[in-house]
Amino acid sequence: MKLQGKVAIVTGAASGFGRGIAERFALEGASVVAADLNGEGVRAFASGFGDKVIPVQGDVSQKVDVDAMVRAATEAFGGLDIVVNNAGVTHRNQPLLEVGEAEFDRIYAVNVKSIYLSTIAAVPKMEKRGGGIIINIASTAGVRPRPGLTWYNGSKGAVITLTKSMAAELAPKNIRVNAINPVMGETGMLTQFMGLPDTPENRAKFLATIPLGRMSRPHDIANAAMFLADPASSFITGVALEVDGGRCI
Repeated sequence: MKLQGKVAIVTGAASGFGRGIAERFALEGASVVAADLNGEGVRAFASGFGDKVIPVQGDVSQKVDVDAMVRAATEAFGGLDIVVNNAGVTHRNQPLLEVGEAEFDRIYAVNVKSIYLSTIAAVPKMEKRGGGIIINIASTAGVRPRPGLTWYNGSKGAVITLTKSMAAELAPKNIRVNAINPVMGETGMLTQFMGLPDTPENRAKFLATIPLGRMSRPHDIANAAMFLADPASSFITGVALEVDGGRCI
C-alpha cells in the first residue's frame, strides 16, 4: 500500500471529490482525518473504515475548526504528512452583478482563506516529520473561466497562484505543494455550476466543451490526488494538474 504509515487530512470528505480522495487514501494505507461541515455525512463515511478514518465536523473558513482538524490528526495518529484542501463552494451560474456581497465573502473564505488557515496549522507539524504534501483542489475555472461564474473563477485562480508560490517557499522544508484542476464534475454542485436544471439536454451543452465527452468523477480526482501523494512523485511540486478530459486544450 502506497500510503502505509502516512497521516492525511481531507476536507470536504462527506461527499464528491473529497469522499473519493479520503476513501482512496484509506485503502492505500493512510490514516485519515475526514473533515466536513456536514458532520452526519462525514461520520457515516468514516464508519466504514474503523479506526483508520476519524470524522471531524468543522468549517474550513474558521481557524478554531481548522486547528481542531490538525489536532485530531496529531493526537490520534501521531503526526501529519498530507493535507488535501478540497472543501469548496460556488455561487449559481449568473451575471456577476447579481452575486451578493455575503455570498462573495463566503466563496473566498471557503475556497481561499481555508488554504491560509490549513497551511499555518499544518506546516509546523509537517516539519516535525521531515516534510509533507499539500494538495489544493482548484479548478479549470481558474484557467479557462466560463461566463456566469466570475467570482468563483477568481477564487480558483487564487488557489492556483497560491499553490505555485507555496511550492517555491516551502520546498526548502521538503513540503511539496500541488493543485488539481477538475473540470465540471458529477457532484452536488453541478446544478449551481450550470445555472440550469440538470437535464440531459442541459448537460449536453457543457459536455460539448469537453473533448473526452464526459464530466469529471470522484475517482478521477482521487486517482490524481493519489499520484501527487505517492512517494513516486517526490520530484513534482508547483504543478496545477488538469483533470479535465481536454477542456483546457
